[in-house]
Formats: sequence, C-alpha cells, structure tokens
Amino acid sequence: MRALFLGNMQVYLDNSATTRPRQQAVKAALEAMESSYGNPSTLYRLGLDAEKIVKAARKTVAASLGALPEEIFFTSGGTESNNTAVFGAWESRKKQGKRVITTAVEHPSVLNCFEELKRRGADVVVLPVGRDGSLDLDVFRAALTEDTVLVSVMHVNNETGAIFPVREIGRIIKEFAAQKGIAKPLLHTDCVQSYGKLQFKAADLGADLISVSAHKVHGLKGTGALYIKKGVHIQPFMLGGGQESGFRSGTENVPGIAAFGAAAGLLRISDFAAREHLKKRLTEEIPDIRINSPEDGCPSVLNVSFLGCRAEVLLHMLEQDGIYVSTGSACSSKDKGSRVLRAMGLSAEEIEGAVRFSFCADNTVEEADYVVERLKAHTEGQRRLRSAFRRK
Repeated sequence: MRALFLGNMQVYLDNSATTRPRQQAVKAALEAMESSYGNPSTLYRLGLDAEKIVKAARKTVAASLGALPEEIFFTSGGTESNNTAVFGAWESRKKQGKRVITTAVEHPSVLNCFEELKRRGADVVVLPVGRDGSLDLDVFRAALTEDTVLVSVMHVNNETGAIFPVREIGRIIKEFAAQKGIAKPLLHTDCVQSYGKLQFKAADLGADLISVSAHKVHGLKGTGALYIKKGVHIQPFMLGGGQESGFRSGTENVPGIAAFGAAAGLLRISDFAAREHLKKRLTEEIPDIRINSPEDGCPSVLNVSFLGCRAEVLLHMLEQDGIYVSTGSACSSKDKGSRVLRAMGLSAEEIEGAVRFSFCADNTVEEADYVVERLKAHTEGQRRLRSAFRRK
C-alpha cells in the first residue's frame, strides 16, 4: 500500500470510510463481468454460471460469520442492510408492541430510520452514552418494556471505535422476555465496522440481524449483506422478482458479490501495531491532545482531538503530504461537528479539533512515524498562527 506522492509516502488512514479493494476481489469482479455476465435468474449456461458465483460467495461470507448460507442475504451495502433490518423488523412486529430502542451514536443509516419510525407511530427510545462513548447496561435495562419489539445497537462505533456489549444486551433481552413471558424483542447490530476487525461469529453476538458491508473489508462499493438468524422472519424491504429467496428482489450485483466473496475469503484479524504506535507517539510528543477512543475500543480506529487546531485544516494539510484521514463519518462529513462526539459530551473545541485515523492490516509503523512528524509540524504551525491572530 505504499506509493510516492510528491516525494513523500502516500498513507491511507481512512479505512473506516472505505478500503482499497484487494487484487483478488477486483479480479473476481472482472471475471464475473467478462465471462459470467448472464442474469443469475435465467436457466441457460451463462445464467447458471452467474448463479454459481453468487452461491459460492454466499457460502464464503456465511463462513466468515460462522453462519449458514441460507442466513445470508446480499444487499447494496451497509445502509440498505440497516434499513432492511430496522423497517423489516418493525413491520413484522408492530402489532405486538410500539417501543424500539437504539443509541445516540448509531450510524445515520440507523438513526434516520428510527426517526422515520417515530413518524410512523413508534415509541422511540434513544439511549445516551458516556464521555468514553460507552453504553450503561443499567440504563438499557430500564428502557426495556413488555412493549419493546426491536433493539438496534452497533457493535463498533465508526467514529471512535467504541465496542458495544452486544452479547450482553442479547442476554439481557432474552432473560427479560423469559421473565415476562413475552416474545423476545428482535436484536439488530450494525457490524459494518467490526466485521474483519474483531474476531467474532454471529452466534457469539446473540443477534437476530447483523449488517456487514463489502467495501469496508477490501471488497467493492455497492455490495453488502444482512444476516438473518434461521427462524427469524421480518418483512422484505424490496419487492419485485423474488430474488434472494424472495427476501430482496432485484437482479443480483454478481460482480460485486463475487468481489465480496473473494475479500471475505481473505479476511485476517490484525494486531494493528501501526495504530498503537501512532497513539503512543502522539501522546508523548504532541501536547494538548485528547484521545477520544476508549482504551478497550476496536484497534482499527483512533480518534484524537488536537486542541487549538481545526481538524478540517489539518486534514487538508495532511492531504498535501499524501496522508489521508477524516474528521468523522464519511456519511455525515458535511455536517457541522460530529454528532457522535457531541453525544459523548465533548466541548466545542474538542470536537473542532477531532481527527479520525482508521487502519487496515496493511498499514505500517513506518507510515505512523511519517504521520506523527507531519502532525507535529502542522499542529505547531496552526496553533502559533491562531495564537497570533487572537492577540491582534
């Protein structure tokens, strides 16, 4: 992942937004487009070849989640998977109850769905988080009622890397339902950021619905999957020709699915040494910073506030050095200030200076060293300039 950029290294540290596709994924997509371009719903050879590709990819993605192939439904990405899970669960359970529960730091593709559910008559509960981005399980317990039909809690936060106790939440839901003698509320978890970064299987989480995305694990944009636990039934979100076992209509994106299968087959969990090295050097060598990612967070994400600096300015300065980072979620990057960091109670100055570094297994310690050296120069320069401006 090294390249020369104006005499310097090119360092890509925005892997939470998207990842560079693996060569094997690109090759699989090209082969599907060039040789197996038939519609997988047709009965002749070209269609059957495409169908075989989809089946093989489904098997590989299922294996990566410790799931059954029939529990995997391909979508256009994490957003569609989240929408399908939330609206599908609501439509299938709304006659049983009106309460739905989520957290204040979910991805917009979940939170915006819950806002729509509120307009449709749902009793929406949005749980707060602590200053470290964590969820208080006692607060969650207090929110559960016999009227609850859906809980949606992300596995890893896309801006801070905070890991949510999905397994414990699933256990609490199960025990609550058994005590009350009611049907268990459905549990959905957005695993877009944890998939391929943390070691887990679907059964470990105890969730009924799990969302994942291909382009976060070196596949192609425009493909994702929704895991639906065997025996769980929710309403289809897209209707039409009955593809994906009647659950998700529309001609399958065979090249994207082929690439997803190839990428899923290559998943490896990294120790993310570059992230730890970067964190250590930043803490030791750059004054007036705040680490916003929790100590026990996902090792692929590091969120840091550089006090006295504007993150947007730092982002473009680093870009000139061939370093690519972000100021938060790519799906809400045009918003003013991070909604996640606001929910955590950070000050305006801390939010203004927050930069997200997100890693993949290919990032190196040498790249982290280069990033630190450039950051030292840019933060010092920006702080000096702002200080001089305030004195005028």
